[in-house]
Amino acid sequence: MTIEASIDGARPAAAPAVPAVPAVPAVPVNALLTAPILPTLLRLAIPNTIAMFGSTLVAVAETSYIGRLGTEPLAGIALVFPFAMLTQMMSAGAMGGGVSSAISRAIGAGERDRAADLALHAAMIGAGAGLFFTVLMLSFGRDFYALLGGRGGVLEQSVHYSQVLFSGAISIWLVNTLASVVRGTGDMRIPSMTLIAVSLTQIAVGGVLGLGLLGVPSLGMRGVAAGQFTAFTCGAIFLAWYLASGRSRLKLDFKAFSFQRAMFVDILKVGAISCLSPLQSVLTILIFTKILAGFGTETLAGYGMGSRLEFLLIPIAFAVGVASVPMVGMAIGAGLVARARKVAWTAGTVAGLAVGLVGLVVALKPQLWITLFTSDPGVTAAASSYFALAGPGFGFFGVGVCLYFSSQGAAKVGGPVLAGTIRLLVVGIGGWVLASAGAPAWTLFALVGGAMVVFGLATIASIRLTRWG
Repeated sequence: MTIEASIDGARPAAAPAVPAVPAVPAVPVNALLTAPILPTLLRLAIPNTIAMFGSTLVAVAETSYIGRLGTEPLAGIALVFPFAMLTQMMSAGAMGGGVSSAISRAIGAGERDRAADLALHAAMIGAGAGLFFTVLMLSFGRDFYALLGGRGGVLEQSVHYSQVLFSGAISIWLVNTLASVVRGTGDMRIPSMTLIAVSLTQIAVGGVLGLGLLGVPSLGMRGVAAGQFTAFTCGAIFLAWYLASGRSRLKLDFKAFSFQRAMFVDILKVGAISCLSPLQSVLTILIFTKILAGFGTETLAGYGMGSRLEFLLIPIAFAVGVASVPMVGMAIGAGLVARARKVAWTAGTVAGLAVGLVGLVVALKPQLWITLFTSDPGVTAAASSYFALAGPGFGFFGVGVCLYFSSQGAAKVGGPVLAGTIRLLVVGIGGWVLASAGAPAWTLFALVGGAMVVFGLATIASIRLTRWG
C-alpha cells in the first residue's frame, strides 16, 4: 500500500488538467534557402538558357534576313543594334534585376503581401520606361545614327528598322518587367516559356514580312522589325494575364493596391543604378562604332557582326546570373549572408567557363559564326580579326556580367557598375589614342579584349571588398 493511500484510506488526488496548446503549423521552408547551391542554380538556369537560346536564334535569323537584303541594311543594323540592345538590357537585366531583387528579398523575409505590391509598382515602372524609349527614339533616332557615321542608304535603312522597332518599346519593357516579377518568386519556367514563344513568333513574322515569304510583299527592314513588335506585344498580353489570373506564386490584390513611394524606392535603388551598366556597355559599342565607321562599310559591318555575338554572350551570363538573383535575394532577406555570397561565386564561375568556351571557339574558328551571315571577303576579314583578338577576353566578360546580376540580389550593385565605368574609360581613352595615332583596326579589336579582362577582374575585386547584408 502506498503512503498516499494509507492516509485516511484516501485515493491519490488527480493532477490538475493542463489546457491543450494548439499545434503551430510548421512554416514551409523555401527550397532556395536550403537546397545545394550548384544543382539548384543549374536547375534554375536551364530554363533561362533555353529561353536565351531562343534569343540567339532570333539574332541569327534576323542577321541572316538582313544579310539577304544587302550590305547597306547589314551596316544599318549595326547602327541600330546598340540602342535595341540597350532597351533589352535595361528592361530585362538592369531594371528587371531590381524588380526580381526586391520581390525575392521580400519573400525571403516572409513578406508575401509586400512582394505582391512590389509587382504592381514594377509594372508601372516598366510601362513608363517603355514609353520614354518610344518617344526618345522616334524623335531623335535619325540624329543618333547620323552621329554614329550613318550616311545615305545606310542611314535610311537604319531609320526604317528603328521606327517600327521602337514603336513597340512599351511591349518590350512590359515583357521583361513582368517576366522579372515571376522570376523573383523563383519560377523560371513561365518566363522562359514565354520568351521562347516570343522568339519563335519573331522569327516567323520577321522572315515573312521582311523577305516577302508565302506570297506576302517584302517590307524589307520594316518587316524584319515588325516581327519583334508583334511578338513582344503578344508576350506582354500573356504575362499580364498570367499574373492577374492568380496562377502565379504571388496573389495580387488590385482592390487593396495604393501607390507607395517606398515600393518604388525599393525597386529603383537597385534597378536605376543597374541601368548604368548596360548604358556603359552600349556606350562602349557606340564609341567603337563611331571610330570604325571611318574605316569603311566592310569594317563597320564586320565589327557589327562581332559585337552582335558579344551581346549574344550576355544572355549566357544572364541565364546563370538571373537564376542567382532570387537565390541571393532570398538568402539576404533571411539573413543568410554567407550562403548568398557562395551563390554569387558559384554563378560567376559557371558563367565564366561557359562564355569563355564560346570565346575560345570563335577565336580559333571564326568562320563558324561569320559564314552564317556573309561571304563578303572584307567583312569576313574584319570579323575574323575581331574574334581572334577579343574572343579570349570573353570569359572575363562573362564573370563580370554574372556577378553584376548576383550583386543585384544583394542590393549591392555599386561595385560592378564601377567596374563597367573602368571598362568604358579604357575603351574610350584607349580608342581615342589609337584612332588619333592612325592605328589599324586590329589594335582597336585588341583593346576590346583587354577591356573585357579589366572589367571581369575589377568586378571580382568589388564583390570581395563589398560588405553584404
